[in-house]
Amino acid sequence: MKDTLGTATAGSRAAQGALQAGDVVSSAFPAARATKPRRRGRARMRLEITLLSGPAIIVFLAFVIFPVVLAAFYGFYRWKGYGAPTDFVGLNNYKLILTDPAFQAVLWHNLWIMVLSLVIQGPLAIVLALLLNQKIRGRSVIRILIFVPYVISEVIVGTGFSLMLQTNGAVNDLLHQLGLGFLAADWLANPNLAIWTLMAIISWKYVGFAVILMLAGLQSIPEELFEAAQLDGASYWQIQRRITLPLLGPTIRIWAFLSIIGSLQLFDLVYIIWGAYVSGTAGTSTMAIYMVAQGRNAGNYGYGSAVAVVMFLISLVIALVYQRFVLRRDLRGAVTEGVH
Repeated sequence: MKDTLGTATAGSRAAQGALQAGDVVSSAFPAARATKPRRRGRARMRLEITLLSGPAIIVFLAFVIFPVVLAAFYGFYRWKGYGAPTDFVGLNNYKLILTDPAFQAVLWHNLWIMVLSLVIQGPLAIVLALLLNQKIRGRSVIRILIFVPYVISEVIVGTGFSLMLQTNGAVNDLLHQLGLGFLAADWLANPNLAIWTLMAIISWKYVGFAVILMLAGLQSIPEELFEAAQLDGASYWQIQRRITLPLLGPTIRIWAFLSIIGSLQLFDLVYIIWGAYVSGTAGTSTMAIYMVAQGRNAGNYGYGSAVAVVMFLISLVIALVYQRFVLRRDLRGAVTEGVH
């Protein structure tokens, strides 16, 4: 009996020793066991990213990067748009662009339009958004009416305004009917009025987009902040200045960035209303108009390609500077770095 008990006791001790040894071995290699699932998870994540982003990257390379590289290549030639380019001119096209007074004038027009768009559309959009954010009757209808011009085709808008703003058009006729004939003017050809006519059309066309963005930003601000400020005795304008505008800052900066890029690339409205040559005398020509007039219309596609490259570089530099000094505070919280 004692031998049997001794044997059982020894067996149980041996089993406990084996279990303890197994625990030691398993605890000695926890990282090795966890590495395989982690590697599999990373490989799966990379595969998903490749499959999901691959088509977008291919489209971006095919329709953005490749045309830019091809335009830069053609910009070194005097090329008529057909056949292989053979008349190599080096940097002469780019030198001519930067020294051409006509290009300097259209660049100034683009910068002027950019500044006026920010100064006019920004405050107007904020005011309209604050009004439409209140509980007023017909608010939904007013929002739709403000946003409708943005979704109307530029061709329709340009054609309509070009007909209404002629010297014998509907606008001057209406002024005469109202007894305000002294206000009638040549809204499209007068260099002193044409740029302001263009800004009025641009503001009417694109302010709806800015209002929608501002409304989205306003609705993301918690109502508790306004209620707390009211309980503390803050007035309406103090609330807007101290709470609304600072919290609406990211939305305003994003809209301003989109407005800047759009102003630098403005083409369709000017081309439809003024054309490639009248816009030059009226003071409304832009870099894109200059590119078409001096490139395609002049049969010099190499020079037009060089203008396109210069436009791209100017837009890229302004975008990078804006992102570095203005959007940095917004992008800092959106980019995750060093996550393990």
